[in-house]
Amino acid sequence: MKLTGVFNVISTPMKSDDSIDFEILEKELEWLIKCGSDGIVLAMVSEVLRFSAEERRDQWKSVIKSLNGRIPLITSVGAESTAIAKKLAQWAQEDGAAAIMATPPSALPATDVEILKYYTDLIDCVSIPVIIQDASNYIGKPLDISMYVQLIDKYGNERVQFKPEAKPVVERLELLNKASGNRAKVFEGQGGADLLGTFPLGVIGTMPGAEIPWALVALWNALTKGDQGLAQDIHKPLLALISYQISLDAYVAIEKYLLVKQGIFTSAHQRGPLSYHLSDEVRRSVDIAYEELISVVKPVTL
Repeated sequence: MKLTGVFNVISTPMKSDDSIDFEILEKELEWLIKCGSDGIVLAMVSEVLRFSAEERRDQWKSVIKSLNGRIPLITSVGAESTAIAKKLAQWAQEDGAAAIMATPPSALPATDVEILKYYTDLIDCVSIPVIIQDASNYIGKPLDISMYVQLIDKYGNERVQFKPEAKPVVERLELLNKASGNRAKVFEGQGGADLLGTFPLGVIGTMPGAEIPWALVALWNALTKGDQGLAQDIHKPLLALISYQISLDAYVAIEKYLLVKQGIFTSAHQRGPLSYHLSDEVRRSVDIAYEELISVVKPVTL
């Protein structure tokens, strides 16, 4: 399956006992498909960093079964050691993931040489595409652009692709394009916040969260058709929503709040310990931005 377009990073519905609610998860997947998602991603805002290796595998196997080949799954295998990341990568390929994505280790910062080795070892252990995720707006330090070029030179731009999130996003993508001779295949990774700037630079897709997929699909389609007016109308309230997602926990909290608001989730429960709790003030602000967004784009319901 082609990896391009809107690949939504799902939110994981959790029961009060911290277990995954697989029934609600299947409901979310059906809604995403109905909204026009081109693919599904399991990654940081899916709370995978708070799951055991076995839970991560159980989740992606459930997703692959539910999708039943309709759209592809990309699953995160980033871990604090190369050994764990490789095992997750091999499991993902064996279970039918279309591609894997990996953040570098974050708890114990590694040298640039070690990070390059981490990624080459990961790519070498599978045959499916590997997406390098620079999640330094949440964890770790920005990845060196020269490393991206080294990986493209060694493996080609089908085997290795990128989700660069280090700021300033647009300026760094311009540098990457120049350094790689426009060979890098890139997914925008800021929830659509940078799409107006990155789309003209040739991004192949976007990986936003799953709370307003209908809006991101509409934004992507507007940009694809060259309808700048509609794209800007969608982008303004979208940017307001994203402005409140100031940390990983804040992103998940707002995402789950909106999924409950739309009747997709029955609970906004997150695994703890948490660094952020949604305040009444922020909730009201999110509601205002959401109302502005639905005045531009009609939400999709199940």
